[in-house]
Amino acid sequence: MRELVHIQGGQCGNQIGAKFWEVISDEHGVDPTGSYHGDSDLQLERINVYYNEATGGRYVPRAILMDLEPGTMDSVRAGPYGQLFRPDNFVFGQTGAGNNWAKGHYTEGAELIDSVLDVVRKEAESCDCLQGFQITHSLGGGTGSGMGTLLISKIREEYPDRIMCTYSVCPSPKVSDTVVEPYNATLSVHQLVENADEVMCLDNEALYDICFRTLKLTTPTYGDLNHLVCAAMS
Repeated sequence: MRELVHIQGGQCGNQIGAKFWEVISDEHGVDPTGSYHGDSDLQLERINVYYNEATGGRYVPRAILMDLEPGTMDSVRAGPYGQLFRPDNFVFGQTGAGNNWAKGHYTEGAELIDSVLDVVRKEAESCDCLQGFQITHSLGGGTGSGMGTLLISKIREEYPDRIMCTYSVCPSPKVSDTVVEPYNATLSVHQLVENADEVMCLDNEALYDICFRTLKLTTPTYGDLNHLVCAAMS
């Protein structure tokens, strides 16, 4: 089968990733405990692309969750599909990157990257025919952009012939969290140009517009935006 390894990094990447697994589990008929409750054989036909089959017929996402602070991980674990993930695949630090690309790429992130790569190798080795990697992250923060691009370049070194696809949330001036977003994004884009095969640029402003105009939502939340992204991803 053509397996994919899914990686989610930083607060934004983990929140989109958590939503993505809710959507994809629903499509495959997998419940929050990992058991299959679908009604069509088609749902199981390509299930190996995203899931490993564990003992007792349970399906476990081939997902790696990384962040430089434990907060987002805790909320993913406490979410509706939190018990679906392998506990070993949560890799996090304690310090945070403070929206600083260099912290994610050169200091804090560099210290944690080997632990992440160990989990990546373990997941890749258990695949019959690894097709590639997909990563969800933002380009405006510190972890998703700095550590995310560091991980992409490391994976590129180790698996040069595998597809590297990213879902990158790009900063936009109207929907901005921090003042340093343009710097983080510029530094990340250079890395993505060098090391990624496909980059899906997700623009919060455009997503808001779709929620307003097409879905007729008066006050869209980040949850609504994430759901929209996941509909496109799955």
